[in-house]
Amino acid sequence: MFHAHGARALDQDPVRRPQRLEQGVLDVGAGADDNVGAGHAAAAGAGGGLGGQDRALERLEHLDHRSGHLTTDLLDLLLGLGGAAARVAAADDGAGGSAVGRTLAGVVVDHLRPAAAAGLVGLGFSNSPAAMPAAGGRHPIFGTNPVAAVFPRRDAEPLLIDLSLSEVARGKVMVAAKQGKAIPPGWALDAQGEPTTDAQAALAGSMLPLGAVSSPKGAMLALMVELLVSAVIGAHFGFEASSFFVDEGNRPNLGQLFIVIDPGALAGRDGYFERVEVLIAEMLGDDEVRLPGVRREALRRRAETEGIEVAEALVASWGAAA
Repeated sequence: MFHAHGARALDQDPVRRPQRLEQGVLDVGAGADDNVGAGHAAAAGAGGGLGGQDRALERLEHLDHRSGHLTTDLLDLLLGLGGAAARVAAADDGAGGSAVGRTLAGVVVDHLRPAAAAGLVGLGFSNSPAAMPAAGGRHPIFGTNPVAAVFPRRDAEPLLIDLSLSEVARGKVMVAAKQGKAIPPGWALDAQGEPTTDAQAALAGSMLPLGAVSSPKGAMLALMVELLVSAVIGAHFGFEASSFFVDEGNRPNLGQLFIVIDPGALAGRDGYFERVEVLIAEMLGDDEVRLPGVRREALRRRAETEGIEVAEALVASWGAAA
């Protein structure tokens, strides 16, 4: 099963992704290897997998909320986020982390859902093949580097936050290019590092970081994520990884970092849930505010009951590539 980003990638380039699988650059069936850990953190390789975290996520069963401490089940969850089979040493401070190499993350927030289901706060970070320049730069170095978080609520759906650090998703530029439409200023640079509204030129160039027209803040955030998921855990930087949208290249060996926090060990579970609702109530005091994840969850439930419409031409292109 492909999560949403995987499905969108097939939609955007339905021929090349199967070719990448056939060439061994991506591996749907990849498992975990190269597990190392120290203290409350662990690193694991996912064998070049395509969203390979999912299988091990199912191992989470119980968390002892009474003690306010992490149990071995939570520690299994941390390693499950990387598809690893080993276990981190037991922790008493309410937090732990898992680092993953060699895998395509897919929708990062989806890997954090089991944490929210267990009443835990989850954070996720990933890089991707080079798509954005550094602040003031002209050539792609960083990926669009998605970040995600889940915050559980009492008797309500969790807050689900998932965003890339580019001004817009690259998929929007790909759609515009296919339709022969221009893109707005501030989205991208061409191959010479000049601002462009030509979608085809943008695809040959680079995406701009979030808010790049007026501030280097988006590029700084992308730099932070790049270092966290690459230098810290030993994965490739974005500029060292081949694109998922070309036929040839290396195994990208990208990195992900997941952090899980038990609020019961800090503010206390009742205190945490109470404070979350205070903030949400204040936010909803404005009629136009939409809580993060609400639309995503509504669409997911609808797809589970009604299915997903797929254009006949797209289905035909998959058959031609098989």
